[in-house]
Amino acid sequence: MTQQPMIEIRNVWKEYGNNIVLERLNKTVHQGEFISIVGASGCGKTTFLNLLLGTEQHSRGDILLDGQPLRREPGTERGIVFQKYSVFPHLSALENVMIGLEFESGSLTSKLFGRNAGQKKQQARQKARDMLAQVGLSHAEDQYPHQLSGGMRQRLSIAQSLVKQPRILLLDEPFGALDPGIRKDMHTLIRRLWQEQQLTVFMITHDLSEGFHLGSRIWVFDQPRVDPQAPERYGAQITFDIPLDKQTLNQPDLLSSLNQTLQPTESATAGSV
Repeated sequence: MTQQPMIEIRNVWKEYGNNIVLERLNKTVHQGEFISIVGASGCGKTTFLNLLLGTEQHSRGDILLDGQPLRREPGTERGIVFQKYSVFPHLSALENVMIGLEFESGSLTSKLFGRNAGQKKQQARQKARDMLAQVGLSHAEDQYPHQLSGGMRQRLSIAQSLVKQPRILLLDEPFGALDPGIRKDMHTLIRRLWQEQQLTVFMITHDLSEGFHLGSRIWVFDQPRVDPQAPERYGAQITFDIPLDKQTLNQPDLLSSLNQTLQPTESATAGSV
């Protein structure tokens, strides 16, 4: 019996007036897959991630989660980590993770940080501590973001996102600002969390080797149709969908071939969308 896809993307378009950013997206994703997303700057990768997150709405088509329309607003089943750390500078590491649970309660004025929080506050504190332990930050729970290294701040962002136990994790170039050594450690961390928590992951990266190393599939966003007189007339599509299994990874020319495919447009001056 074939497993029902977790996510179905059916003829999805995204348009801003006459500017077509994405067109004719048709894909299915099963629970536990790790989708690496690559493509030239400005080809709509972040826009696509925002459609999944719910902060932007598609213009046509359908995005289904478990066979039902995906809620057109962010929800606790979806977590996101950005390249720029999305942590609060005035809160300690522990409080930064606890505030993720504060948002989950649906009220920015609820009592997790109040005097009368009681048992609920203690439960949130323990859950946050457990999450900090999973990302290797138990020793830094009382430190503030300015006291943490770049890699530690990104670990904190991941903890903040995962404490709500999302089913889907969205990563928007999360390791782009990190040094190579720290980046390697983050790769190990995210692979472990992906497997342990059975997450479904979508990760944007400009590093093809990173996409190959982490993903179970790689999607290439590109514009197969181009009108030089009207560059906004056509949108990007998913031009390659490559399973990253052992057979694929044993093809040394594949990475080089994709690099050559992306190279002419990577140097384009168009702004990122």
